[in-house]
Amino acid sequence: MCYGLDDRKALAMARAGRAPSRRAMLRGAALGALGAGALAATGVAAAPTAQARPGGGWGRVRIPRNRISIQLYTVRDALNGDPGFDESLRHIAGLGYPRVEQALGFFGRTAEELRDFYRELGIRATSSHNDLSEDEDALRTKLRDARTLGQSYLNVPYLDSDDADEWRRFAERMNNEAAKARRYGLRYGYHNHAHEFTKDLGGGLTPWDILTGELDPRLVHLEIDIHWTVTAGIESGDGVDDPEQYTIDVIRSAPQRVLQFHVKDRDPETGDTSDPGTGMIDFPRIFRAHTVREYIVENDTPDVTPLHSADVGWAYLRGLR
Repeated sequence: MCYGLDDRKALAMARAGRAPSRRAMLRGAALGALGAGALAATGVAAAPTAQARPGGGWGRVRIPRNRISIQLYTVRDALNGDPGFDESLRHIAGLGYPRVEQALGFFGRTAEELRDFYRELGIRATSSHNDLSEDEDALRTKLRDARTLGQSYLNVPYLDSDDADEWRRFAERMNNEAAKARRYGLRYGYHNHAHEFTKDLGGGLTPWDILTGELDPRLVHLEIDIHWTVTAGIESGDGVDDPEQYTIDVIRSAPQRVLQFHVKDRDPETGDTSDPGTGMIDFPRIFRAHTVREYIVENDTPDVTPLHSADVGWAYLRGLR
């Protein structure tokens, strides 16, 4: 998918810290929440993009290089096609990424072989996305593989149901898996989308209410996907005027620790995912409010090419210093 950003423009925006003005951001928020027809009634006008100003909401923060990672789902088309898994990982390592977050399997290698390949490249698989295990054997295999790769984190990437009791069962299963993950030296987390905040399970109860109420904070951490929390704030109406503050409030109100961020931007016009630093989200404001152990670049629908998204994400996070 391409939103009209060419390679040079996207990289220049990322490196310069450029982003839409607050008025443009609100226009995009209104589009996402209300639709184009309702936008005219709000009286919110479009504004041109504005360069970040030192000391303002887009002020600079420093992200340590050794905390930057990339979710391999971002580059899935490159991994499965051209240039393929090996060359894609060489490209990522060549950019300077010290870490990756596993997804989509081991591409024909065992965990030991993949670990050794990463070592040759000078990178580590420090985290992964893994579904809930179907049985104890599958859980043991998942945990052994994560330990073999040298991971610190293992996260459930997605759950969904319209049944509140099923969300409670999800939480119980995650607590059980997290307790066993701890024995392997692994931190176990949950990665959000928007529906956990916007789905009404009855009487205003949301999946997020259940998860944060029942996941054991001693065992389970949160991997906050910033795009999806911003989107949830806009779509629910609770954060349409200030989706970054909505995201900060989500982080601060959860009993569980937020240890990882997915750094994925939001197109101000369409609401789609976009490369970090090229959309509407004021990442520095969120980063100043809460620091994490991993800042993981992601874009579900790369703006130009998958590996270009890796380039832009690295340039953006390395430029915030």
